[in-house]
Amino acid sequence: MNPILLVDDEDGLLDMLRIMLQKEGIMNIDFATTGKEALEKINSFRYSLIVLDIMLPDIDGFQICQEIRKISDVPILFLSARTSDIDKLTGLNIGGDDYITKPFNPLEVAARIKVHLRRQNLHLQSQNKRLEQYDYGDLFLSKKTGELFVKGEKITCPAKEFELLSFFCAHPNQIFAAEQLYEQIWKQSTGLNDRNTVMVHILRLRKRIEEDVKKPKIIVNIRNLGYKFIPPKMNDL
Repeated sequence: MNPILLVDDEDGLLDMLRIMLQKEGIMNIDFATTGKEALEKINSFRYSLIVLDIMLPDIDGFQICQEIRKISDVPILFLSARTSDIDKLTGLNIGGDDYITKPFNPLEVAARIKVHLRRQNLHLQSQNKRLEQYDYGDLFLSKKTGELFVKGEKITCPAKEFELLSFFCAHPNQIFAAEQLYEQIWKQSTGLNDRNTVMVHILRLRKRIEEDVKKPKIIVNIRNLGYKFIPPKMNDL
C-alpha cells in the first residue's frame, strides 16, 4: 500500500494519530505540518489517502484540497476544529471525501480511514481493468501517463525499461525466456546479443524497483527457463 499523508500543524495530534493507525496495522505513514510542505510531497509521491487540517499556518486546507483535485482523485479526509455546517458542506463540495471535527475519537478516525482505503482499493481494481495501468500496492505503473511509482515515490524510467516493466505488469506470474522478451520489446528477431540486452535492462529495472538487487523478489530468475514478474503484495485492508 502506498503511504497515507497526515497534514496538521499540531505535532502532538500527528503523533497520536500515528500511534493509533499503527495499532490498526497501517504502518506506512507520512507527515506534513504546513500547506507548502504538503503540496510539495503530493507532487512528488503517490499517496493512498490524505488526512487534511483546514487551519494550517500558511495555506488554507480548502485551497490545498482544490490544488490536489487538479492532479489526483486520492481520498481526502478533512480533520478540523471548524464545526459549522457551511464548513462541512464546503469541504465536501470542493472534493473532500469525509469531514471529522475536533475534538475527535482516534478510533473513529482510524475506522473511517480504513473504510476509505478499502473503497479506494476496490476502485483501483475496477479502474485497472479499464485503463492501461497497474496498481500492485508498492508498485504503480501507468502506460497512459508514462509514470512509475515505487512505494509512493515517482521513479524516472527510460523508455525501454518502462516498456519491459509494462509487459511484465500485464503478464504477472508468467515465465518468459530472454529471447521472448527481446522479441516483444525490441520487435526484432533474436540475435547474438539479445540475451545480454535483456539482462542489462532487467538489472537496471531491479535497481529502480527492488529493495535488494542481489535478492530480487519482483523480477526473479527461474533457472533454465527465464524471468517471472511477481507483483508486490497489496495490503489487504
